[in-house]
Amino acid sequence: MKVSILTVVYNGAKTIRQSIESVLKQDYSDIEYIIIDGGSRDGTKEIIESYGEKIAVFVSEPDAGIYDAMNKGIQLATGDIIGILNSDDFYAYQTVISEVAETINFGNFQGVYGDLEYVDAVNEQIVKRKWISGSYKKGAFINGWMPPHPTFFVRKDIYKTKGNFRLDLGSAADYELMLRFVHKGEISIAYIPKVLVKMRIGGVSNSTVKNRIAANRNDLKAWKANDLNPRFYTLWLKPLRKIFQFF
Repeated sequence: MKVSILTVVYNGAKTIRQSIESVLKQDYSDIEYIIIDGGSRDGTKEIIESYGEKIAVFVSEPDAGIYDAMNKGIQLATGDIIGILNSDDFYAYQTVISEVAETINFGNFQGVYGDLEYVDAVNEQIVKRKWISGSYKKGAFINGWMPPHPTFFVRKDIYKTKGNFRLDLGSAADYELMLRFVHKGEISIAYIPKVLVKMRIGGVSNSTVKNRIAANRNDLKAWKANDLNPRFYTLWLKPLRKIFQFF
């Protein structure tokens, strides 16, 4: 069972090497690593090119943003399973992909997800937040639940039948995709109760009240795009659930 790992990047010279190394150090033997670069000018391209044939597919060209780049990668992927690792994230240990493939294969699941740690931007040994996903229960999205997207692996045929990322939803594009796949599409997913990915702290969707309101609007659009109606509390529970990640 081939696993395609996709990384999209733009001017990520400071972090891309660690992301790449975390993929190449995986003990799983059948990984197709795809990197889509948006035309970086900070040395990112040179770092990626230095790995030569270890990178199965490398594309460097302008794009319409991160989700457009992800869609490009999905179209190029030939694996049975697709996982997406951001350019400033890295896998927590060397057997992540083996455990993902084994879980999906032997349990005949369509997808899998795990936990995620937010680490300091400079010192990744310092853990700032920990996202414990918990097992999925039908209807959990209504209560503000979602799995951390970098830990979300899905069979490629799910993308073929249910579509790729929408480009009109801003930062909610990954939320909408998981809402469409899991809540509406009811794909079968398994939970691996381990930290699979470490993410450097950052992101802008929750950094200010203004950004949170904008994110809420996009989250609402995600539901409406799927002809779904959230409860009055759904979109506020979603950010509130993150409070527990600090304890």
